[in-house]
Amino acid sequence: MEWQDTGTVLKSRRHGETSAIAEIFTRAHGRHAGLVRGAFRRVSAPGLQPGTLVDVTWRSRLDEHLGTFTVEPIKSRYPVVLSGRLELAALNAVTALLSFALPEREPQPKLYEHTVTLLDMIGETDLWPLVYLRWELALLEEMGFGLDLSECAVTGARDMLAYVSPRSGRAVSVSGAGDWKDRLLPLPPCMLAPTGGTPTEIAEGLRTTGYFLVHRLAGSLGERPLPQARQRFADLFSRRSGH
Repeated sequence: MEWQDTGTVLKSRRHGETSAIAEIFTRAHGRHAGLVRGAFRRVSAPGLQPGTLVDVTWRSRLDEHLGTFTVEPIKSRYPVVLSGRLELAALNAVTALLSFALPEREPQPKLYEHTVTLLDMIGETDLWPLVYLRWELALLEEMGFGLDLSECAVTGARDMLAYVSPRSGRAVSVSGAGDWKDRLLPLPPCMLAPTGGTPTEIAEGLRTTGYFLVHRLAGSLGERPLPQARQRFADLFSRRSGH
């Protein structure tokens, strides 16, 4: 069996002296693993850095086998690594969350496009932190834990939405929160508006998405904790924003 696709490298681990088992988030085949022969030779190693966009060919005698990858780099994310600690932390969070959350060999075309757009923006524009926040919302949505921010869960109102219920994942308005507001999660304007968002608002949004990543997404996957790379990014961003 054989197929060709485009994908983003999520991670790789050494297998033998020079080979690696790589995990790649592909456009048409989802998160897929394969053996890359000679991956740790000097000329080949950069092509397996996390975040690298690659052309990939997978071959196997049977579909259920691990198979082998032939990988050709298209775009390196090395400039992101050089951009700064925050940008590198975001890249690591994205690849770690995808490796953690995505089921194997199930196409996720919408999330794939979100991911490529985000990775192309990190370090290139000041808008990328907001795009990252919305990427986490998209990840929750695609994994079956999307938030309903369209109206207040208590009153049905569509304005003055300020909180998210940790139980239902639905928006709650200022009037609907009442005495329960201290038990609710923040819903900053940047999670509702099509554009814009201050660093403080984005930090608040990451607190909210982080809750659902831990308690809903990770909780649905058994005993595995959420990757530490995500919390490192959120903590670093919070400190940078002064939140």
